[in-house]
Amino acid sequence: MAAYDLEEQEQIAQLKAWWAQYGNTIVTILLVLALGFAGWQGWNKYRNSGATEASALYSDLQRAAVGDDAVQVRKIAGELISKHGNTVQAQMGALLSAGIQFQKNDLDNARPHLEWAADKGKDATLRNLARLRLAAVLLQQGAIDEALARLQPVPEGLLLARFEDLRGDALAAQGKATEARAAWESAFKALGNMTSDADMRDMIRVKLESLKG
Repeated sequence: MAAYDLEEQEQIAQLKAWWAQYGNTIVTILLVLALGFAGWQGWNKYRNSGATEASALYSDLQRAAVGDDAVQVRKIAGELISKHGNTVQAQMGALLSAGIQFQKNDLDNARPHLEWAADKGKDATLRNLARLRLAAVLLQQGAIDEALARLQPVPEGLLLARFEDLRGDALAAQGKATEARAAWESAFKALGNMTSDADMRDMIRVKLESLKG
């Protein structure tokens, strides 16, 4: 068995730090890509079925998020999903709402919007991001098997390292040292020499060191 035994509060703190450090950056990048895609391929299709209203609702949601109004954010996200679930704005709204609920330690309200975005969202990249964040919530709730299921399959590209890193955390929580090491090594390799991910690389190095002995 490996010497990797994080205390519960340390796990919670690490998950919160992970969400705060990487969540906004990833979402920003993906939203730019998703909006660009929607503008190029989807605008004409959606504009006659409520895209203007969806955009207005998403703007309202953003304002509520800036105002740290978790209840209003959740309400608007629900409206986006129910009325305009075929738009990328609905997926983005679900992700933003879940992030706000997570920051409030309200995992029960973060989870449903992540499940919807992961299972029913139209944009594949945003579905992967939702799967990643949902797995983080499930891991914090102690649903390790469910978290691991959500992390499969591991996507290529931008999110690969994040998936493998979190998968390593889940496997380590199950006491599966060999599998955890393989996942973290995969994450470390995926990061390469990107200076923008230096902090994550250092964090994974610490995790790998913790398995020694």
